[in-house]
Order: sequence, then structure tokens, then C-alpha cells
Amino acid sequence: MNLADKLSDKIFHTVGIVADGMNQPCYVVGGYVRDLFLHRTSKDIDFVTVGSGISLAERLATSLGGKTSLAVYRNFGTAQVKNGDLELEFVGARRESYHRESRNPIVEDGTLDDDQRRRDFTINAMAISVNADSFGELVDPFGGIDDLGRKIIRTPLDPDITFSDDPLRMMRAIRFATQLQFDIFPETFEAIKRNAYRIEIISKERIYDELTKIMKSSRPSTGIILLERSGLLALICPELAALKGSEVKDGRGHKDNFYHTMQVLDRVAERSDNVWLRWAALFHDVAKPVTKKYDAHLGWTFHNHNFVGKKMIPSIFKRMKFPMDDRMKYVQKLVELHMRPIALVEDIVTDSAVRRLLFEAGDDIDDLMTLCEADITSKNSEKVKRFLDNYVLVRKKLEEIEEKDRIRNFQPPVSGQDIMETFGIEPSSIVGQIKEAIKEAILDGKIENDRSQAWKMMIQLAAEHGLSPVDGAQMTQNSSE
Repeated sequence: MNLADKLSDKIFHTVGIVADGMNQPCYVVGGYVRDLFLHRTSKDIDFVTVGSGISLAERLATSLGGKTSLAVYRNFGTAQVKNGDLELEFVGARRESYHRESRNPIVEDGTLDDDQRRRDFTINAMAISVNADSFGELVDPFGGIDDLGRKIIRTPLDPDITFSDDPLRMMRAIRFATQLQFDIFPETFEAIKRNAYRIEIISKERIYDELTKIMKSSRPSTGIILLERSGLLALICPELAALKGSEVKDGRGHKDNFYHTMQVLDRVAERSDNVWLRWAALFHDVAKPVTKKYDAHLGWTFHNHNFVGKKMIPSIFKRMKFPMDDRMKYVQKLVELHMRPIALVEDIVTDSAVRRLLFEAGDDIDDLMTLCEADITSKNSEKVKRFLDNYVLVRKKLEEIEEKDRIRNFQPPVSGQDIMETFGIEPSSIVGQIKEAIKEAILDGKIENDRSQAWKMMIQLAAEHGLSPVDGAQMTQNSSE
């Protein structure tokens, strides 16, 4: 098969001319070739040459001139040429052998055949020549085109060897299946199950990278379910794997919280590209297995699973090498608050309850509502409709309260510094008590979110503690308004 018409960018001919001048066979390989058949565009192009990839890259950079940049990575035998919006990666054809305790191979110079054999999957093992005498010719020794047509992820060689040599390929198989909505070939998937334990030699950072790509896909549940079925999830994040299953007692069972979570995750993914909101969806019920109890009157309960889940998030993130910054705190917040809007739905939607929710959720209130709406997965259509209709009322109430009271991210109009200066006192518990009482009064609607009203309340509360304003302190209110 000749694909010259698909290599329309002149860069392919340019690379071929340079390679011919060095008497080196050169091929476009990997994901770029795969994506040509999937009609996906990419500006990242990988080339394999039988010879020195670095020398070829250096010659090409000189030939292109202009604003072309060159980066050489001699330890890895690779080089990168940037030309306009294209990023071209060059490596010499090689063969690899592995030690069992490491995924870092022993690398030797090899042929194109050697190089294709070391590729992870058949759909990534195709190559297209850019040399003049064979420009556009496809080299597909393992049936990659057929597997693309069948939407199959399959290894070129024995999958047990492929995955044992480099266990990260197990994660990549699941990631590609998720991104492309392909199936993993049964023999390949069984090999993942057999070799799942080998994931322990892979760094947490590399696993995190693959998980992130899964979570960014259009239907991330595909990947998480495959991780669970393969046994990888129990090794990577046992807390999520523990969600699987339903227990029955006295004829009463609870829903499978794993598959419920998958529904919630996909529903969130349909509405938002925010990967951290998707992580919050994945972890929102993470504490249900540890809070599960059976009550003869109530049935199965998961009391305080949102609060326990919040406490679990930092240790999970730390162990999995996730970022321990505001992104972790964001996930924590949504896990903790995800039960609050449904409590409003089930009760009378009071201004006070809405103010508190606005105050605690802050700028993340819209994301929280998206998560909570996705969390309604009952098979009872009437119940779902009732809850979602009530959520519309909650959203409307949130907008009304925010417009009227400006509660989102608010700070009490009277600060601790105001209190100390007004009454001439040092930092103490009384300062905190007064400030907290003012905040609670605003949230309860007893006073407005207004400095003048808060100031009057401060004077009254201080008087109850036997405090009076020092001379001239009353001016502080006026000068700060």
C-alpha cells in the first residue's frame, strides 16, 4: 500500500532528501501513522532511521535553517527538531532487551523490523517510508491496518513478554482503548490480568500521566472499568476498587457503588472538560466502603461518608503522587459538600441554608451543582425528575441569594483587627467569638452583609463581654466604609 498522497506536507519530502543524502532509510512511525487512518491531525511526528537519528536531525535542522530549533538527547539517542508548528522526533532503529526488575531496556542498534517488534501495539507499529525511491510505502508487518478496522488493541508479539518487559504498556493499552473507544483483544487483556502485579515497578508519576489521559477522554468510565476488571485498579487505588459489589442482608441490598460512580463520572464528563471535577466525581463516594453499616430499621447506611471521604483524599493523593496543591483541596471540597445540595432538595430551601452553601462552596458552587446533578442515578424516573426539578429551584435560589447578599467568598465586614483596635484588646478567644457570631448572623439572615449592621452587632456583642470602645475608636467604622 502506498500512502504518498497522505504525506502532503513538504516536510516529509525534505526529511527524505536529507536521509537519502546520508544513505539512511527513514520512516514516519507510531502515532502519526495510526492517526492518518483515524483522520486525526497531529503536529507531532516521529521518525525512525536505520542509522543515527541524532545526525539526521542535525542535518535536517541545518537544511531547514530559519527559525528551526534543535534539541539533542544523547543519553536516549534521540533528537527533536521544531519547525514552525511541527515537532519532529528522530531516533535510530533499535532493538531492546529487558531486565525483570526494570522497565528501562538495554538498547542496541537494529533494523526497522527490530524497531517495529519493540512497539507496544500493532496499531502503533506501522511505518511509512520517506525515502525517494519508496516514498509513501507502508510497512505493516503485524496487521495494524486490520486492527484499526476491527477497532482492536493488540500487541505485535507475545503479550506476556510485552507487558512483563514494560508494565506501563498495560496502562497504555487501557488508555488507548478508552481514548479510541476500541476493544482490547481478549488474549491481550488476559495477559494484562496475568501481569497486573508488575505495575509495582512503574513510577507513580508515569501512572498518574496515563490516568490523567484516561480521565480527559470523552468516556472515562471505560478506562476505570478496564482497570478494575484487569486487577490494576486494586493495585493502583484500592480505595476505588473497594467500591465494587453489592451486599445483601435480610433481603435488603445496596447499589453497587462502583458502577454508580462510573455513571456519575461519565455524566460529569458529558458536561465539563474540567479534569479535576471529573476526579471529584470519581472520588465522591470513596468513603462508602469504610462507612457502610447495616441497620435493621434503616437498612444499609453510609453515614458521614462525605466527611470521611474528605479526610481520605490527601493520603490518596500523596500516595499516588497527585498534586498536593489547590487542585487537591478543590477535590476535597467537592467530596465534602456533595451531599449538601440534595439535603436542600429534600428539605425546604431556606435562605439561610443557601447562604451557607454559597459561603462554603465559593467559586466552585457551579461545579458542585454539576456533580450533584450527575449524582442522581436512580432507576426510578419519577424520582430523578423530581430531584432534578428541585435542583433547578436550588440553582435559581443560589442566584437570587448571591445577587442580594454577595455571600460567595465573602469575608465578614468586621475583621479581627477592627475588633482589637475598637476595644483596645490583644488577640484572644473573645475576638474570634465576636467575629464568628457576626458571620453566623449574616449567614442566618439576621443581619445583612453590611459593615454598618455588622459594626452595631460587634458593639452589642462586645458589651456582653464587658468591653467598651476606646476613645476615638468609633471613627474606625466611618473611615472604613
